[in-house]
Amino acid sequence: MSIESIEQHFLDSADTKRHAAALLAPHIDAAVERMVMALTSGNKILACGNGGSAADAQHFAAELIGRFERERPGLAAIALTTDSSILTAIGNDYDFSVVFSKQVEALGQPGDILLALSTSGDSANVVAAIQAAHQRDMSVVALTGKGGGRIATLLEEFDIHLCAPSDRTARIQEVHLLTLHCLCDGIDEALLGEA
Repeated sequence: MSIESIEQHFLDSADTKRHAAALLAPHIDAAVERMVMALTSGNKILACGNGGSAADAQHFAAELIGRFERERPGLAAIALTTDSSILTAIGNDYDFSVVFSKQVEALGQPGDILLALSTSGDSANVVAAIQAAHQRDMSVVALTGKGGGRIATLLEEFDIHLCAPSDRTARIQEVHLLTLHCLCDGIDEALLGEA
């Protein structure tokens, strides 16, 4: 890899994030408002995704339960990607496509939020989790890319779609991580005031 190609990765990432800022900022703000309303009403956020998106789901839950950049009481969030016994039992006894939806059915309550991450927008188990969330009267905040895929067609009026403006998985994941940090910062600001 050359210095030029490394620099190009940084430039491409910055360009994608600049484009995403203009497109996503109002929707991120709406998602913060929705999440704060849920959390302050005694509800929780369930997060799911595969691969890098699983890591992002866990990262988000960790920032809420622990802290982001300021001290505050922990907030109710669960990453549905972390329990290997649950994941392997459901995958073995049923099918991998329901590893998240079965957890949503068991843990989700009306007023909770599903944070659904899929770079392609087509992950079958994330699609199933969204369908289960709707059946439980939960709203969905979906982080996708590549135009939103199948997930874009499933979202309902009160759901929020944060679609990274890229077809490249790396760029989508970079926008997703920044979006999650914006959500965490927005939640903290709403609860604690400006820093």
